[in-house]
Amino acid sequence: MKATLVIMAAGMGSRYGGEKQTDGIGPHGEAIMEYSVYDAVRAGFHKIVFIIKPGMEPTIRALCGDRIETMHTPQGEPVEVAYAVQDFSSIPAFYTIPPERKKPFGTVHAALCARDVVREPFAIINADDYYGVSAYETILQKLLTLKPTGEGAMVGYRLKNTVSDNGTVSRGVCQLDSGSLRKVKETLKIKKYPDGRITDTENPAQEVPLDPESVVSMNFWGFTPWIFEEMEAYFHTFLRELAPEEQKAECLLPVLVDRLITAGRLDVAVLHTDAVWFGVTYQEDRPVVEQALKALHENGTYPPSLKG
Repeated sequence: MKATLVIMAAGMGSRYGGEKQTDGIGPHGEAIMEYSVYDAVRAGFHKIVFIIKPGMEPTIRALCGDRIETMHTPQGEPVEVAYAVQDFSSIPAFYTIPPERKKPFGTVHAALCARDVVREPFAIINADDYYGVSAYETILQKLLTLKPTGEGAMVGYRLKNTVSDNGTVSRGVCQLDSGSLRKVKETLKIKKYPDGRITDTENPAQEVPLDPESVVSMNFWGFTPWIFEEMEAYFHTFLRELAPEEQKAECLLPVLVDRLITAGRLDVAVLHTDAVWFGVTYQEDRPVVEQALKALHENGTYPPSLKG
């Protein structure tokens, strides 16, 4: 059985102030997604799908897409690459897009845009997050054992290891039961204080303390193609309920997963690895990530350059 890695690279990067999906942060100008591709292929993924903005394909091809077409799995099989565009052309006809709407409709819409090119169990990730070598090996093993319907997986990370010193972040804070995900709450304004405290600051008048050891979702999910039907139904419901003035509202994977779990339609195994996550939410995060990637090249985790 084969498995696909889907990389969501169509976000706007508004807090970062630029195209962080393709920003060359590695020691030889590698973008973070290039590490994801390298790790996925050596773990045994057979196919890479990029979800991109309109006009972005030449950039991704030049960055790593054309190189992927020369790569092989550890078993010697060629790696496929495909592209899916996230734009407003895929919005259902019943919904009229307000003229002032510029922002994409979020990760559920992004995943749906890849539906036509994903026909096998798949993992889906953010382009601008580094998830760690072992995370890909762990989720691939699980993907190959998922039932065709009603099962999924998530790689979990500790909240304390995923916050930024430079501003608030959004995370899916999870509740677990016997290794399965029981609830995930998309928490949009998580703040870390210098003394190590972490709080939900969405209501500034009443900040909610968060356990630094909490497991959070970093959008590293594993599904079978069955999930696309559920995504479509939820996305249509989201659009029907969306108020015209909500120009930045997004339809998010953690919210969909939480609803399916609550309805008894999805069982999500939470996978733990020794992998370390890091990413860039703000420009000020970049020096830390640059140093971390440099160290991984120096210790032999990666070759001197991923550029071939």
